[in-house]
Amino acid sequence: MEAAAISPFVAWENFYVIVGSSAAALTGLQFVVIVLGAERSVGANENTTRAFGTPTIVHFCAVLLNSAILSAPWHRLFSAAVAIAAFGLVGAIYTLQVVRHARRQKEYVPVLEDWIWHTIIPALAYLGFFISGILLPGDPTPSLFVIGAASLLLLFVGIHNAWDAVTYVALARPRKSE
Repeated sequence: MEAAAISPFVAWENFYVIVGSSAAALTGLQFVVIVLGAERSVGANENTTRAFGTPTIVHFCAVLLNSAILSAPWHRLFSAAVAIAAFGLVGAIYTLQVVRHARRQKEYVPVLEDWIWHTIIPALAYLGFFISGILLPGDPTPSLFVIGAASLLLLFVGIHNAWDAVTYVALARPRKSE
């Protein structure tokens, strides 16, 4: 039983080392972007940061956490499945909070692309984690592919949203000191 529970995760070891390391590095870079924005005196208010800045860090950290969960030495597939399902549920709830913050902030008017990248795609990724966590004990192979795809999706969402933040700070938003 134990070997059967571990074997599906072993095949994904390199994938999660690469994805988790990338998420950790990108988290660090996002901190640099925030500091550079602050140095240029273009900091956003708290609600805008909660809506558009913090979720990027959360998604990168979620990918890192998921990599850690699936790299842990689980003795039972069911235990890992519960962790993944709970992770997905918390992420989906968090995405609803992001929607709330995006609607409350008044500094920036989100366009359709913002709603897609900041709420819809992350919600789909977290729901993918949740559903795959539930289905993982019964059929690990397809569930692990969905979990892997959801991890990449969150990584790409973070990259896209970080790029949007950088271009907004660098190009679109006027400097307050001018």
